[in-house]
Amino acid sequence: MNELERYPLSELKLVYRLLHSQLSQQPELMDSDLLQDLQTLLQKRARQDGVDVSLHAQWAAWLNGGANLNAV
Repeated sequence: MNELERYPLSELKLVYRLLHSQLSQQPELMDSDLLQDLQTLLQKRARQDGVDVSLHAQWAAWLNGGANLNAV
């Protein structure tokens, strides 16, 4: 099990959004293994929820608490 998987999904999304929002002011985050691992985990979870992570609108909606597409 990935260590990040033990945290609640809502917290992981929040931390990712906060880190991602700082990329322009903190460009060294682009090379952060933590940010990359977090993004990979979240994209995996999003795909499990039926989100096409290559579509920015779906990915952003899911990160911001959007509906689980598989819950229909």
